[in-house]
Amino acid sequence: MALVPPLEEDRMETELRDHVQFFKGPLGVIPNSVRTMAHRPAIARAFTDLNIAVMTDYGSVTPEFKRLLGYATSHASGCLYCQAHMILASERFNASEERLSDVFDFEPSAHFTEAEKAALAFARAAAGVPNGVTPEIGARLKAHWSDEAIVEIMAVVALFGYLNRWNDSMGSALEELPLSKGEARLSHATGWTIGKHV
Repeated sequence: MALVPPLEEDRMETELRDHVQFFKGPLGVIPNSVRTMAHRPAIARAFTDLNIAVMTDYGSVTPEFKRLLGYATSHASGCLYCQAHMILASERFNASEERLSDVFDFEPSAHFTEAEKAALAFARAAAGVPNGVTPEIGARLKAHWSDEAIVEIMAVVALFGYLNRWNDSMGSALEELPLSKGEARLSHATGWTIGKHV
């Protein structure tokens, strides 16, 4: 059960309600996490702006791969809410069946490039507590990605670090669409359950 209930859209300030419609594109819903942040409109607005800035396609890290990085980060953090959201978003951004299936065990997969494997390994290590990024993991990342791309990759990890802590601590209730994707795509592959996010 959620620590703080999410606001219904009709209780949000008009400008904020319009602003957070952005999430319906990548997710099909306005997440309960954002609707909970809306109790303090400035926080919800700033988070939405950060999400837009981080998840924008600048050309080096694709929107599809950013969602897979978000999944890897959330899986490493153990956030069940965000895992379901990101497997849904990865699908909505045209991740192939093979990439959706192999993201759990990407290293031996033929469906990820060496550059993508380096980024996924970095995301997994960066999401750990304590942080697991070693000089070797950093060097592997730098061998494949420009400084600008590394900034994008790290921004995805950091964005989901915020979300993973928010949703796990607040017990955000999982919406029906991501719940259905979590059950369909994750439960058999990783043992995923809805956990506290009811």
